[in-house]
Amino acid sequence: MPVVAVFEGPTLTRLNYEESVRRLTGGKARMESPADWGVPGLLLHVAGQGPKGFRVVDVWESQDAFRRFGEKLVPILKAVGVEGEPEVYPSHTYVSA
Repeated sequence: MPVVAVFEGPTLTRLNYEESVRRLTGGKARMESPADWGVPGLLLHVAGQGPKGFRVVDVWESQDAFRRFGEKLVPILKAVGVEGEPEVYPSHTYVSA
């Protein structure tokens, strides 16, 4: 079952998001394909400025895939100053075009 992960909080900004992308991808300025994550299982990634701050929404094919990505991502987030935990929950419905 796919899982949804929503990252948002006062320490997540566009600038430290972009720095985390550079670190995850070995220098790329933008995420361009699921292969950029270095962990299989990503179904959807969206990032942008919302009314309460910068927000990132991922959908992963399983909790296990998201956990594997977290093992790679958490040290990077700590290094760029992002604190807190994402909101993670099982999807009720997942439809893609």
